[in-house]
Amino acid sequence: MPDNKTLENELRPRFELREVGIVKSVREFIVMATGMPSCVNGQFVEFNSGVLGMVMGFKEDDVQVLVLGSQTSIHVGDEVYNKGQMAVIPVGEAFLGRMVNAMAEPMDGMGDIEPDGSLPLFCDAPGVMDRVPVDQTLETGTKILDAVIPIAKGQRQLLIGDRITGKTSVALDCILNQTGRNVVCVYCCIGKTYSNLLKVINLLKERDAFSYTVIVSGIASVPVGEQFIAPYTACAIGEYFMQRGRDVFVVFDDLTKHSWVYRQISLLLERAPGREAYPGDIFYIHSQLVERAGYMKPELGGGSMTFFPIVEILQGDVTGYISTNLISMTDGQIYFNTSLFNKGVRPPIDFGLSVSRIGNKAQWPIMKELSSKLRLEYLQYQELVQMTQLRAAGLSKEAESKLKRGAAMTELFVQGKNRPVVMEELVVHLYVLSRGILDELSLEELKKFKRSFFEYYKNMYPEILLKMREVRKMTQEIKESINTALKKYFAIE
Repeated sequence: MPDNKTLENELRPRFELREVGIVKSVREFIVMATGMPSCVNGQFVEFNSGVLGMVMGFKEDDVQVLVLGSQTSIHVGDEVYNKGQMAVIPVGEAFLGRMVNAMAEPMDGMGDIEPDGSLPLFCDAPGVMDRVPVDQTLETGTKILDAVIPIAKGQRQLLIGDRITGKTSVALDCILNQTGRNVVCVYCCIGKTYSNLLKVINLLKERDAFSYTVIVSGIASVPVGEQFIAPYTACAIGEYFMQRGRDVFVVFDDLTKHSWVYRQISLLLERAPGREAYPGDIFYIHSQLVERAGYMKPELGGGSMTFFPIVEILQGDVTGYISTNLISMTDGQIYFNTSLFNKGVRPPIDFGLSVSRIGNKAQWPIMKELSSKLRLEYLQYQELVQMTQLRAAGLSKEAESKLKRGAAMTELFVQGKNRPVVMEELVVHLYVLSRGILDELSLEELKKFKRSFFEYYKNMYPEILLKMREVRKMTQEIKESINTALKKYFAIE
């Protein structure tokens, strides 16, 4: 039997401290409310219909609230409650292998998710003294990236190009390539159709990559407020794992549509439009997001968070407001060239306009040695191709040699969709390329070599491949093993 004091505590009425305001006007997904003088920017408020909102700004005595849900149940005169709750979302290990919305609520019909805590949607990025220089490579599985445009863990690398040029495919290949590498992946879908998101989910499930991935859905059919906060939700979920010493890889697909969403919000908030009708603070909202990536020092867990923001441009124009903003705040960009795509080059990554400013510091020494001249050789090849289109005869032997090398290199870097390549295979192929053997093969022979030689080598020298990953440097033993395998392979052929 409970004592009198326990009964008294249970029967005592519970009080909830909250500030009550009144809805003054409803404009699409923006609500003007009055009567909440204690509100601060970025705070959650709740309407009497149960729908949440987020404070976006102030105007005289009014509070501007972004509705995070359906606004159809909100009417002028309704009450809105401020409970003093900042914008936070639940996070935890249980989110792995799940799909959630922008409020981190499950959307996959697999039941509730038990969180391990909560983190703020908006927070200051780690300071310079909280970080350490990058020294670990992120193996993307895309040959041209791992060889020529390497990505380091903790880097922010922009994927930019026209629509349907393979930007999402390269990002997904990177997720697929993290199988068994202890990297947590977060895929954030912003403004895309549900059918596109479903293709991503099915691919990850088919390739056993869903178990270490979190999907954050901000698809086009959900309210604008949820599309706006979706990338911040993905970032907060990633930060939970980073703070516990894990490596995290986050894809924002894509920030062009996120910009469109914020432009709609800003125009309804009556903020002055600037270049291309975007408000001036759109640079701040994206920099606030991408600055949260980094490689933390051991005292803060030693984890890392790598970002792949995707930006869609029109007809190859990289001078747009959003694209130039993001180029300036990231550590490099990967440019997808439409003309290369139309020629059948997959992925159509342009060597000339793509750069990774810090990735080479973390690249494998063996890869750095083999790929040091590839960019220059490829650019020379492209110039020669343009020259020889007008003149078919009269080429020097040196020019013919460069054309053969460039054609072999181009074919070597051609890669099937959703077929990531391990670093060891790329090292073996680049070594063979450096010896000039591939220059003499026909196109069909080169394709056959790409398909079969590495498997042949792996069966002959499995212990060398393990050593290659361990030392990551070119040794005489590695050279001799590849040379021996080449002699036996071509003898069989």
